[in-house]
Amino acid sequence: MTDIAGIQTAIDRFMQSDMRGALLPLLHALQEEFGHVDPAAVPLIADALNLSRAEVHGVISFYHDFRTEPPARHVVKLCRAESCQSRGGAAIEAQLSHQLGVAMGHSRKDGQVALEPVYCLGLCAIGPNALVDDRPVARIDSARVVAIANEVEA
Repeated sequence: MTDIAGIQTAIDRFMQSDMRGALLPLLHALQEEFGHVDPAAVPLIADALNLSRAEVHGVISFYHDFRTEPPARHVVKLCRAESCQSRGGAAIEAQLSHQLGVAMGHSRKDGQVALEPVYCLGLCAIGPNALVDDRPVARIDSARVVAIANEVEA
């Protein structure tokens, strides 16, 4: 259920800083507080920043890290950049997808885990890499895939 009053309180608290170019920091603040940027927040943000709803929606939809729905309990972001792919990333993706029971770019129906692509974590020399609940995991092999699956199932 959408907490309009909570969203408005967060926007008001943020707007007291009188920051120029506040849209991105505000979106990050809302996502940090609520876990996602609820579509119901778009008109409130637009009004607070004197922007159109289309402008706010455009920024939310352009940046892949902004969510418009609550995230899964655990999020595994697997690097799909060239370096990780050349080090066996495609096989790791297939195994991870199978172990977690979810396709790349989706959340499992029970909401326990999501498997998402990310393009370069800056750990190219020690790939393939992933972020597991924002914690970097490097040198992923079959054993690490099993460990990741066990971790997010716990």
